[in-house]
Amino acid sequence: MSKLFPLQPLLNLAQTNSEEATRRLGQLNKQQHDTQSQLETLHQYRRDYQSRMQSASQQGMDPALLRNFQAFIYKLDAAIAQQLKTVEQSKHSTQLGRGEFNNTQRKLKSFDTLQQRHIETQVKAEAKQEQRAMDEYTGRVSAYKMLNANNE
Repeated sequence: MSKLFPLQPLLNLAQTNSEEATRRLGQLNKQQHDTQSQLETLHQYRRDYQSRMQSASQQGMDPALLRNFQAFIYKLDAAIAQQLKTVEQSKHSTQLGRGEFNNTQRKLKSFDTLQQRHIETQVKAEAKQEQRAMDEYTGRVSAYKMLNANNE
């Protein structure tokens, strides 16, 4: 009977950690994509608003309305600056998550390699044991035949 892999609990833990790191990396990638999309939306909104302000100013605009346009564009610029920080933080978190994912994959692969070696060792040991048993059986049969041949 083959022996159990002695590091099986660690292999199971490595598999669990790998699955968790994969899930976290997926969440981080989605979060990064979402923050980038929000930034692009803010940029597009600013371009549209800037275009409307230029069109309105070419047709003649009340100074109070111009100040409102400018104030709103200033607020959009502040929101864009804040979103840029959020995007950078998200990218950093994703890089950390990718590093964690890579580490868990390396550990899992190491334990998997050890398990494969264990299995190969067990298979070789079982094959040797079977060969010994077969050799012993063959030896007994030969001895029995010689004994019978001498007795006749």
